Amino acid sequence: MSTYSPSPEIIIPDCKLFSGYKPCEPYKVCQGCTEAQPFGTRVLIINLDAIGDVVMTTAQLPAIRRRYPDSTIFWLTRKSAMPVLANNPFIHQVLPWDEDSRLVLQNMEFDLVLNADKNRNSSAFTMQLRAAEKRGFGLNANGAIIPLNRGAEYNFRLGVDDHLKFKVNRRTGQDILAETWELPYEHDRSRIHLTETEQQETEHWRRKLSLQDATLVVGFNTGCSDLYPLKKLQVPQQADLARRLADELPGVKVILLGGREDSERVAEIARFSGGRGIPTPTTLGLRTGIVLENLADVVISGDSLGMHLAIGLGKYLVAWFGISCAAEIDLFDRGVKIIRDLPCAPCWKKVCDLPHGPICVTEFDTGALFDAVARYYEQHIASAPELSRLPAEVLA
Repeated sequence: MSTYSPSPEIIIPDCKLFSGYKPCEPYKVCQGCTEAQPFGTRVLIINLDAIGDVVMTTAQLPAIRRRYPDSTIFWLTRKSAMPVLANNPFIHQVLPWDEDSRLVLQNMEFDLVLNADKNRNSSAFTMQLRAAEKRGFGLNANGAIIPLNRGAEYNFRLGVDDHLKFKVNRRTGQDILAETWELPYEHDRSRIHLTETEQQETEHWRRKLSLQDATLVVGFNTGCSDLYPLKKLQVPQQADLARRLADELPGVKVILLGGREDSERVAEIARFSGGRGIPTPTTLGLRTGIVLENLADVVISGDSLGMHLAIGLGKYLVAWFGISCAAEIDLFDRGVKIIRDLPCAPCWKKVCDLPHGPICVTEFDTGALFDAVARYYEQHIASAPELSRLPAEVLA
């Protein structure tokens, strides 16, 4: 066992700016420094699941700061999700889920580890960390996911009880995660933080896509991850809706949004809509995708990353639901949910196994989506707060 004790000249401060590799500023030394930034309560968030879930989890950051005002927050996530956490003022450091980061984190000490993920890799890694307290989910000796604290029990039950999850639960994901982590949730919204440069890029794209004279810009999120294809409306449905919005609502322009996997779909919708749907680039990366979605006043989307980005950007959202649980999504009083009233929904199936096929998509009435946008349009151009709003949920 080492008996090493540093010499008086060796100063290792409790400071966020100290790396032990080089000065925080050229020629600056720690001795006599009055600008140290102590770590306070050291918190590690683990959230590797879908990028949209990572966006949702940002709603917990204000609650963490309320409970632990002097906290320093680290966040471990997949590299693909790191862009949605960029520029977040609550986060000290975002680390990618890779061997180097895991090695570093295993050698650190935390006051609190918060694991949001009910998956085996996140849960196993949580068990390996040095922390005074862990909340959320871990792994037992049989390799099964287990709750680590009393607050995580309801969230755990949702994963193993379909009746509770699909038919009984009416609580939002943010509310449930706050309870899981035993935090004082006060209906804080998920947030995406744009830089000043990205705000300027938004205006650049507004000019480039000739949107300056639009009365209202409607962003149509055209697709989603290929993991759940039944969260996508069919191309003819989307093209017809884009055409109707542009033709029947004077001054409305519709932009078609999507990721790399949606490139062909965006092109098809633009073509079938007779040009009413304006295609936007799909291959410029996630941050540019966020900038493009920021162009919209209203976003139409299924339960997908595009929906979560719209919530994070504070957009008015018209969200439609089929296979997924609408109750778990909080629109924060900035939108309306269009919910299929079907005995088989929600189901969270990747492939429909019913004889009549996925009618939650194929027989979806896009008129409900049009009506929701039209109501917002009336309020927008008339600036009349006395106009009645659509209810928070509409059964379609």
